[in-house]
Amino acid sequence: MPKLHISIYRSIVTTCVVAMLFSCKNNFKDVQNIGVSENEPIGVAENINLKYTDSGKVEAILLSPKMYDYSNKAFGYNKFTEGVNLEVFEDDVKKGTIIADYAIVYNKTNIIDLQGNVKVVTDANDTLFAEQLYYDNKAEWLFTNKPVTFRTGQDVINGNGFDSNSKFSNAEVLEITGIITLKE
Repeated sequence: MPKLHISIYRSIVTTCVVAMLFSCKNNFKDVQNIGVSENEPIGVAENINLKYTDSGKVEAILLSPKMYDYSNKAFGYNKFTEGVNLEVFEDDVKKGTIIADYAIVYNKTNIIDLQGNVKVVTDANDTLFAEQLYYDNKAEWLFTNKPVTFRTGQDVINGNGFDSNSKFSNAEVLEITGIITLKE
């Protein structure tokens, strides 16, 4: 009789262990998000001074007082609520500056949304002013359908929209509302 009890107990214990093993699931993401509200960022960075280098050469310097990291969302993004200042270099020569009051970088699409007093200055001193400007990082393309002012050479061109590659070699102001030519 005791052998029967031992056999029954072993069967019960084995069944419980097997049931526990099969009931386990991979919930690592859930464990990571414990204590993180769905509407809260997963991280906050302050006083950012990020240098992007390639083969030992500085290609860009990003300065910003604060960045919120929402990469924990299904459509992850980084938000710069207190502005950004980006300097772009080529062969250790400054090629341009981008300044905005606010920016959002969408991780999945590589689209950057710059807002509020956006100013882009190229190495040729062409300057674009806009309230909002999008940059497609993959296509290296700038665009907006909001009002802009573009200064190139002696011309100041106002319009409703802008379209250009990142080098401004084919910059185009859309729906031109006025052109002013400055004297030298």
